Amino acid sequence: MARDELSLLNEAVEKITAKAGEFGLDFYNMYFEICPADIIYTFGAYGMPTRFSHWTFGKAYHKMKTQYDYNLSRIYEMVINSDPCYAFLLEGNSLIQNKMVIAHVLAHCDFFKNNAYFQHTARYMVESMASAAERFRNYEFNYGKEKVESFLDAVISLQEHVDPRQRIRQRPKDDEEQKKCGCGRGSCGGHQHQKTPYDDLWELDRSECQGHCAEKPKKFPAQPEKDLLTFIMENARDLEDWQRDVIAVIRQEMLYFWPQLETKIMNEGWATYWHLRIMREMDMTEDEAVEFAKMHAGVIETSRMRLNPYHLGLKIFEDIEKRWDKPTEEERKKYGRPGGEGRQKIFEVRETENDISFLRNYLTRELIEEMDLYLYKKVGYDWKVSDKEWEKVRDGIVAGLTNGGFPCIVVEDGDFNKRGELYLRHCYEGIELDVFYLERTLPYVYRLWGRPVHLETVVDNKKVLFTYNGEKNSKKFL
Repeated sequence: MARDELSLLNEAVEKITAKAGEFGLDFYNMYFEICPADIIYTFGAYGMPTRFSHWTFGKAYHKMKTQYDYNLSRIYEMVINSDPCYAFLLEGNSLIQNKMVIAHVLAHCDFFKNNAYFQHTARYMVESMASAAERFRNYEFNYGKEKVESFLDAVISLQEHVDPRQRIRQRPKDDEEQKKCGCGRGSCGGHQHQKTPYDDLWELDRSECQGHCAEKPKKFPAQPEKDLLTFIMENARDLEDWQRDVIAVIRQEMLYFWPQLETKIMNEGWATYWHLRIMREMDMTEDEAVEFAKMHAGVIETSRMRLNPYHLGLKIFEDIEKRWDKPTEEERKKYGRPGGEGRQKIFEVRETENDISFLRNYLTRELIEEMDLYLYKKVGYDWKVSDKEWEKVRDGIVAGLTNGGFPCIVVEDGDFNKRGELYLRHCYEGIELDVFYLERTLPYVYRLWGRPVHLETVVDNKKVLFTYNGEKNSKKFL
């Protein structure tokens, strides 16, 4: 980039940042860097600049880079949820393209900083991922690259099966009961006592412990466990320390990315809403205005076969602002809306909702009809519209977003058949698992657990148990 263009870009950053602040956006300190296409697409494939290496990232890179080379798609920027916030701009963007991207990125950063679902994400993941990548390289040196990569294949096959709400779950009652017992193993009647400096003396009495605490739990785990990675990491018998570290890293990284999965529509809609309003305040020549209009139209372009989160999120935020600014007479009486609160309301929504609640609460009949949304399915060799009733359309979209769009699978028994086998259950809610994918994933679960693995699910409205015993897959109807 020429010196004059760089100077103009620096001026644009200052003006756009000031304008975003005037609108009330609240973001971390921003650092922008201009990168060539191969670097941007590498970051896009890896998800972060400092992440460990794996062949799946290379596969994603070549797919995205090929689409860029053939002008089928284009990544204009990449922004990282961190404090300070880093944004990478594509080399070759025009000045007006970079201006729009900067406004877009500032709104993303505002969303990262203020949305409730991002409040517990680690803001130091750039450094944390770099440290983990260095450890992984040491593991490859010590244990062999093929062994480490093979183990990573198994862990990555399960990376979506974490529990992002684990931190807010209530402590099981069994744990509370254990606190009452001096032996540390349960409630033993006479062993209940207040905490004293002599509690360690109860350890001497451990062999004489009588009562139900001496009995092993009848079920392990006591309640179904959604976080497969944590359960395997803590309970698989044959894992080495470095393998448990790999699982912990993959889980931590998945928890970092999870809020982005469950707020995709809101996040992109919020950023699109604000780049549109900020750019309207910028001085543009006629040619720049035309270029901006074309670029914005490309961002919100719709498709017959998939939702565009930029377009859907933008339309919902604009509708919220309009309905709270100028409520109907019925809304004034029924909800007590005085009017003129549109901007305040969208900031409140930005702070408290995720995609599921966002769509359930604010995707109205009028919006669905205006955007001509519908559900479709494959009939024979053709795709056909299956439903246009607005509530079913809304609920169908929400169903596809539940649990990040991934099936919910829980650990039912970690000692199935009293032989240490793993029994998993698919929480079936009308959508069947892909059996082809299932049968190729079970060997990876076996690789981690070290013993036969069972998965209960529903196929053709019948309960089926799939099993991998270390040599082959089998299934039986329950």
